[in-house]
Amino acid sequence: MGYTIADIARQIGAQCAGDTDMIIARAAEPADAGPDDLAMAMSPRYAGSLSDGSARAAMLWDGADYRALGLRAAIFPARPRLAMARMTSMLDQGQGFDAGFGTGIHPSALIDPSADIGEDVTIGPMSIVGPRARIGAGSIIGPHCFIGMDATLGEAGFLREMVSIGARVTVGARFIAQPGARLGGDGFSFVTPEVSGIERARETLGDQGDIASQSYVRIHSLGAVRLGDDVEMGANATIDNGTIRDTIIGNGCKFDNFAHIGHNVRMGNDCLICGQVGVAGSTVVGNNVVLGGQTGVGDNLFIGDNVITGGATKVLANVPAGRVMLGYPATKMDSQLEIYKSLRRLPRLLRDIAELKKAVFKSGDKH
Repeated sequence: MGYTIADIARQIGAQCAGDTDMIIARAAEPADAGPDDLAMAMSPRYAGSLSDGSARAAMLWDGADYRALGLRAAIFPARPRLAMARMTSMLDQGQGFDAGFGTGIHPSALIDPSADIGEDVTIGPMSIVGPRARIGAGSIIGPHCFIGMDATLGEAGFLREMVSIGARVTVGARFIAQPGARLGGDGFSFVTPEVSGIERARETLGDQGDIASQSYVRIHSLGAVRLGDDVEMGANATIDNGTIRDTIIGNGCKFDNFAHIGHNVRMGNDCLICGQVGVAGSTVVGNNVVLGGQTGVGDNLFIGDNVITGGATKVLANVPAGRVMLGYPATKMDSQLEIYKSLRRLPRLLRDIAELKKAVFKSGDKH
C-alpha cells in the first residue's frame, strides 16, 4: 500500500515537483529513509543527513532545491508541522483491531443485552459493555476495554486496549483513548470525624495544633464525568468523577500520558494537558490553556483563558487570562527567569560581600 507524491501533496494541501508519480510507502527521518520512503527534511538543518540515507523524495521547506539534494521528487508544505499532521493521518496503519477481529462483536466480548450498540461498531476480545451503555456508530473498542452501566460513547470513538469508562460517564464524538486511560474513577475525597491537623495547617499555613490520630471517612462520588467532542487521552491518563456534580471537560482537549484531572474540575475547550500534569479538585480551567509537563495545579483555583505554564510549574493561586507562568510557586515567566539569573549570581555576590566585610573590618582596625 502506498501513495504517489501527487496524492500526498494534494491531500495535505502542498505543492510538489519532480517525479510526482513515485509511490511512497512510509515516512522516515532523512538518515533512515530508503528509496520508497518520504524523508522528513522540512528545514535546512535536517537536509544534511539526507546523504546518510537513500531517499528519492522528501518533504522540504519552501524554496529548497530538491535536485541539488540528490532527490527525484519533493513536497513543499506552507506549514510543515500541519502538513506532517495530515500526512501521518494518511500513512497511519492503525492497530488492526477491525482487520484482526473483524467488524462486529468478538465472541469473547461480554455485552449486556440492554446495551445500545450503533452501526459498524467493532468490539474486541474480552471487552465488557454494561447495562444500558450506548456506543456510537463507527466506534472501535479494543481488547480488554470496559464501558460501564449507563455510560455513553459518541460516534467514531476509538479505544485502545484496556481503556475503562465508568458508570454514567458521557463521552462525545471522535474520542481517542490510548492504552490504560481511565474515565470515571472516584475522586480523592476523605474527611475525619473531628477537625484534623491538615485543616488547621491549611488555615494557619503551618500550625497543626494538637495532633490526634484519626481514621479517614470516604466521601463517595455521586457525580460522573462529561467529555465534549474530539477529546483525546494519553496512556494511563485519568479523570475522576465529581462529588455531587459532574467533572466537565470541553471540546478538543488533549491529555498526555499520566495526566490526572481531579473531581469537580471544569475545563474549557481546546486545552493541551501535557505528561504528568495534575489538576486538583474543583479547579476551573479556561479555554486554550496549555499546562506543560509536570505542572501541578492546586484545588479550588481559577486559570483564565490562554494561560501557558512551563514544565514543572506549581500553580498555587489564581492565574489571570493570557499569562505565561513558570516556577514554584508560579510567577510570570519573565520574572521567574530573572529570579533564576539572580540565584545563579548569589555565590559570587556572597563572596563579594565577604570581601567587603573583610575590607571594612581591616579599615576599622587601623583607626
